Amino acid sequence: MPLRLVERFRHLLAELSKFGVVGGAAYVVDLVVFNLLLSPVGTLPASAISTVLAATGAFVGNRYWTWRDRERSSLTREYSLYFLFNLIGLGITLAVVWLSHDVLGSVWPEVFHTRLADNVAKMLFGTGIASVFRFWAYRRFVFSGPVVGEPARVQAG
Repeated sequence: MPLRLVERFRHLLAELSKFGVVGGAAYVVDLVVFNLLLSPVGTLPASAISTVLAATGAFVGNRYWTWRDRERSSLTREYSLYFLFNLIGLGITLAVVWLSHDVLGSVWPEVFHTRLADNVAKMLFGTGIASVFRFWAYRRFVFSGPVVGEPARVQAG
């Protein structure tokens, strides 16, 4: 039975693995840029800038590697939807950072007004929640064409 499950979800597992590698590279870009900008521009602007830069690089990786075997629609359509879902993902991340830094920080500033707290809020919780959303949205709406060379299949989601 477990081998049947693996075989049934092999393509999904491959996509999820590739998405993870692309996301890992984007995560490093996000982490480095966020920390370089944290002191000069502040928490929320640093978060927004680092996320936009990381997401742009991730688009290239996802389009040309993660979902390269999918039937293509126009680049304009794909990038527009990708940008929209990244804005939503950015909103999720910023909401987590705001909740940690400003809301919880107003109660416990010695804990939540620290670089460590900002990094945990953004890079662990915000990015984690937003990544689950983005994988679902990219697979369902952006790179949603059938796999080239395979019969069309109903997508879960």
